[in-house]
Amino acid sequence: MLSRLPLAALKSSGAVGASRSTLSAAGKRSASQVRFASTASSSSGAFQSLFTSRASLVSVTLFSAGSIAWYTHLYGSLPFIGEVHANSLADDGLHPGVYPWPHKGLFDTFDHASIRRGFQVYREVCAACHSLDRIAWRNLVGVSHTADEARLLAEDVEYTDGPDDAGEMFQRPGKLSDYLPPPYPNEEAARAGNGGALPPDLSLIIKARHGGADYVFSLLTGYVDPPAGVEIREGMNYNPYFPGGAISMARLLFDGLVEYEDGTPATTSQMAKDVVTFLNWAAEPELDERKRLGLKAVILFSALFAVSIGVKRFKWTPIKNRKIIYKPPVDNAL
Repeated sequence: MLSRLPLAALKSSGAVGASRSTLSAAGKRSASQVRFASTASSSSGAFQSLFTSRASLVSVTLFSAGSIAWYTHLYGSLPFIGEVHANSLADDGLHPGVYPWPHKGLFDTFDHASIRRGFQVYREVCAACHSLDRIAWRNLVGVSHTADEARLLAEDVEYTDGPDDAGEMFQRPGKLSDYLPPPYPNEEAARAGNGGALPPDLSLIIKARHGGADYVFSLLTGYVDPPAGVEIREGMNYNPYFPGGAISMARLLFDGLVEYEDGTPATTSQMAKDVVTFLNWAAEPELDERKRLGLKAVILFSALFAVSIGVKRFKWTPIKNRKIIYKPPVDNAL
């Protein structure tokens, strides 16, 4: 049959076969290219999603670490985590008890009447040896005293000021901007007046001691006679809450030592409670304001978080639920 076909027919049949083989090869190449492209796109998409997730994880970690560092630098401690102090439990004496302070709760504030009484105890008892360098007379305004009362208290103290026009220092009555006067002019005079011991400044004593207010209260009310077998050298006093048990400061609070203006009975425990409340305020004068702003921030950010979750679900639901279907092209030539 092939011998009877003309040469033109043979050429045309060869061209048709060649074209069919070319089309089939092209189809195979296109299919392989499509498969390769889909595989490459899927692998690149997986790599991109992995890289994006890792980048987001790193950014969230850095943001969290930065927030913790900023909060610790600003407030000195973290919420719901105990404060870190310079001394440890092994360095302390008898561990103090836990007392229900009025300002201890998350929504509780200072007892300002107790702060006023505590300032009276500090001024009449503690100020003879201990300084309060970080508190000015103006800090008492609106907390425990009115502006006129604080001004009168400041004017009772003489401050060295100057020089004047003649180059001489002079004495003047105190002002609201002046800080509470120290009992000694320098550290050497303080040590000389206390047998070599240096009375610490009380501005941050609550935050500087492990146990905080509980420790200071226990120390002030914990003076007892030394037990059998314990010897205390002359000039020292026994207090089991003080590290080592021997403390230079003698017991200072006794029943009826001060007379409160509001008629509160001045028992030893009452005076200790009031002066510790005052010292706690001196260490954290922003406590009430911080709690107020914190409550507002919790309410605001909780509402914003709920709104963000709703917006996220609204925006991402169509994207997460969509389907991508590949439809290969139809070869009409076949």
